[in-house]
Amino acid sequence: MWSTSMSTFLSSLFAGVTSAALLTFSASTFAQWFESTGHAQIQNGDISSAKSAAIKDAITQALVFSGARVSSVQTLVDGVLTQDQLKISSHGEIQKIELVSEQRQNDQFAITLRLDVFAQTEQCPQSNFNKFVAVTQSQLVHREHALMGQIFDVNKAISKKLFSALQSTKMSALPVAYYNKAINVDNYFNQQHDYSNAQLEELSARSNAQYVLLSQITNLAPSDKLNNDYAFWQDETYQRSYTIEFMLFDGTTYEQLWQNSYHTQAVWPFEKTAIVDVNSDRFWQSPFGQSISDINQTASYDIQAAMACFPTKGKIMHMENNKLVINLGKDHGLKKGQLLSIAHHNYLTDAQGNTMPHTITTLNTIMVEQLYKQSAIAVSLNDKPLPGVQINDVVEIVSQDGK
Repeated sequence: MWSTSMSTFLSSLFAGVTSAALLTFSASTFAQWFESTGHAQIQNGDISSAKSAAIKDAITQALVFSGARVSSVQTLVDGVLTQDQLKISSHGEIQKIELVSEQRQNDQFAITLRLDVFAQTEQCPQSNFNKFVAVTQSQLVHREHALMGQIFDVNKAISKKLFSALQSTKMSALPVAYYNKAINVDNYFNQQHDYSNAQLEELSARSNAQYVLLSQITNLAPSDKLNNDYAFWQDETYQRSYTIEFMLFDGTTYEQLWQNSYHTQAVWPFEKTAIVDVNSDRFWQSPFGQSISDINQTASYDIQAAMACFPTKGKIMHMENNKLVINLGKDHGLKKGQLLSIAHHNYLTDAQGNTMPHTITTLNTIMVEQLYKQSAIAVSLNDKPLPGVQINDVVEIVSQDGK
């Protein structure tokens, strides 16, 4: 049931956004209703915080679906939308918010909202198709930072939680779990960027994902000991820092497409000598675990927003006469009759001898004839020959009209 406090909450939220919306409205935008459901876990019986988190989740989903560029979504505090709470470019603005339903089931809280959003008329056609992204295991740069609590496996646990956060957004970027294997990412994050194309190709091929997400945790160090105001029953309580960096690559062209870093600091409430299980509710419901979860949620929406207009591309896996087997299928949103272009993968060398990935789109067009879960058989149009086409050439969607 819709409470007075919730109405006040959304009224203040609406008031905080409308003025910006009216200022950025132009003839190139149109109002469109979006319905989204936000979810949040009730922790320590704090229903109010769960409601705020669920509303934030629902609003963010609607904005990303509308084509808005959500650069960062911070925590909604005490039912008040503070300044810079929601950073949205002029690609989409909220005009009106209505409650559809709110529901509590055990420790989960769900709120469904309808939002009237001014979105761009030029919607991203690629958002109609799914892109798979491999979520790899984050690298812990300074293992000595994990000494307090003996949390040496926290990087794997964080990657697993990020996979779940991306999965729960239910948007066009679909995560593939590839976090069980440790990966050395030093060369990707150094200033020279002398990373291995072969490794990216292997990660993409093994996970059957077009995009590859790499990350490294650069800071887990405890800072100064707090006074006993926070936890007077404990002898020692510390703040602990957390910094993670991300890079997103195209596994077919090896280009770096997105990069961001996130930092937080929160109370480490455990005893200094305690051994903490990073896969336990005790860890993830602690202030430090919750702060990491908040970053994972923000990063997942940033990744979804960044990937919304990325093309859905695949590769030719097998050829026989004029029939091609490609690694795109129903899960990517393909339909029978879907048209795709073919591009050759090549490299350009600059004057300094640096090689850069390059694709050359050919005049060859193919059409999907048979569909499977993650693959398809495509044929050349009108049985035309496909000169120069070979295995591992790139295929890209050129038409939305699957017949």
